[in-house]
Amino acid sequence: MLAIGSPLATSLRTSSSCNVLLRELQQIWSDIGESEADKDRMLLELERECLEVYRRKVEEAANAKARLHQSVAAKEAEVATLMAALGELNIHSPIKTEKKMASLKEKLASVTPLLEDLRMKKEERMKQFADITSQIEKISGEISGYNYPSDTMISSLTLEEQDLSLRRLTEFQTHLQTLQKEKSDRLHKVLEYTNEVHLLCGVLGLDFSQTVSDVHPSLQRTNQEQSTNISNGTFEGLEKTISKLKTERKIRIQKLRDTVSALFELWNLMDTPQADKNVFSRAISVLRLSEAEVTEPGVLSIEMIEQASAEVERLTKLKASRMKELVMKRRLELEEICRMIHIEPDASTAAEKSNALIDSGLVDPSELLANIEAQITKAKDEALSRKEIMDRIDRWLSACEEENWLEDYNQDNNRYNAGRGAHINLKRAEKARITVTKIPAMVDNLINRTLAWEEEKKMLFLYDGVRLVSILEDYKLTRKQREEEKRRCRDQKKIQDLLLTEREAIYGSKPSPRKTNSFRKPNGYRANGNGSMTPTPRRSSVGGGTPELLTPRSYSGRQNGYFKEMRRLSTAPLNFVAISKEDTVSTYTSVCGSELGSPPHS
Repeated sequence: MLAIGSPLATSLRTSSSCNVLLRELQQIWSDIGESEADKDRMLLELERECLEVYRRKVEEAANAKARLHQSVAAKEAEVATLMAALGELNIHSPIKTEKKMASLKEKLASVTPLLEDLRMKKEERMKQFADITSQIEKISGEISGYNYPSDTMISSLTLEEQDLSLRRLTEFQTHLQTLQKEKSDRLHKVLEYTNEVHLLCGVLGLDFSQTVSDVHPSLQRTNQEQSTNISNGTFEGLEKTISKLKTERKIRIQKLRDTVSALFELWNLMDTPQADKNVFSRAISVLRLSEAEVTEPGVLSIEMIEQASAEVERLTKLKASRMKELVMKRRLELEEICRMIHIEPDASTAAEKSNALIDSGLVDPSELLANIEAQITKAKDEALSRKEIMDRIDRWLSACEEENWLEDYNQDNNRYNAGRGAHINLKRAEKARITVTKIPAMVDNLINRTLAWEEEKKMLFLYDGVRLVSILEDYKLTRKQREEEKRRCRDQKKIQDLLLTEREAIYGSKPSPRKTNSFRKPNGYRANGNGSMTPTPRRSSVGGGTPELLTPRSYSGRQNGYFKEMRRLSTAPLNFVAISKEDTVSTYTSVCGSELGSPPHS
């Protein structure tokens, strides 16, 4: 049996229907009365019309077949192209299955899903390539500094757009990973550089943002969309900036150290309290640190250095006045030492001259102070070398004081009265007489010691600007003259006593001047321990035994004053013979009063 849907069955049904219709048409024509010729003509026309319809349908079918074939071929070609671009060569080709497929529609239905799948894969692959190339372009731009990047991978992708294979994608991914690794290394290096710049800017007190922005704006990171420039130019700029900052740090460290060193000198000189020093503890810390260890923020800032410099300037100004006071203080100390050892201080550092030099700015007060310090040291050394002689001088002067006291004691008419303390003064007088007898030996020994000292030191031994040997020689001469004057006074006294006796015999007796004249001196005693009055030592007088050394004199003109006194002491004695008799009593009272009532001296 024929299948109902088969072409042969369809043809049989069509032929049967056509025969039925043809018989019906011929019957109609017969009824109408058409001739056989007309019937043949109309049947021929009917056949032509049927053939035209079949021909038209065949052409339409042929065109549809051609379109289907073209579509299938185009899709197969696109599939082949996509497979080649994607590198998927293992997929079964529709050409291999063509023999198994009967129609073009089946081929088209088979290739269409494959084509759609390949198109989707291509689109996804293109997205992957676009993403990778975008990253490569971005990283390449960051590395090159966006200076017209010429990445070979991107160039090859532009030239070979059909190569979208996994192999090519893997190459791009590998290249991207390489660039990412290089970017990571460069970012790490940039981070190290920026951290170092940040540290240096902090130490120097500079604006970090402005500093890195001068190298490249992207380093400031104010715009998150802008990627950090990690090009070689950025590295070079950061390296130059770091080198510049390190140089500046070195300069400032040295400047701060010099300033702090000056502060230490001024602090030590001015005795600055610790509280004032603590203000600059941060600056002081720089002294004990190496250059690399100076990391405290702001410790090398301009403000810190200016603050320390301002303190140096302030203390320097204060130092000028304080140094002047210190110079004067040390000069007074020098003068005191010289006064104690009776030598002349150096006139070059006298108070008036030092003041003038400091005010004029011709001499550094520190140098002047050092000069005075050296003079003080020298004076102390000289005091040690003069100590033995100075001790002997003190003993000699003490003996002279005792001699003066003894003379005052001998002038007292009541010295033998049985009063309170009289026995003490009597004992002292006995000791004083023994001491006075040793004075010439003291003077001779002192002269010999002084001459030996001068021979050893190869210089004169000066006492208040006058040679000590000359003073002692003058003292010996003056003492000798005084002793001679005392002897003459005693001789004249004997003559006067004879004259008084003769006058009393002629004119009658009258009170003796010796009994009416009192030699007690109201200021010649001092209270002793038991309430009695003890004679006090006094300075040298015409008849006294104390030399000119006891008379206080200023340093200027000391030598002239000394020789003036020596000339006064060495004047010729009074011419007692020429004195009138009426004035003899008062004359002898004033000149020889020291001998009245005292035992005669040999």
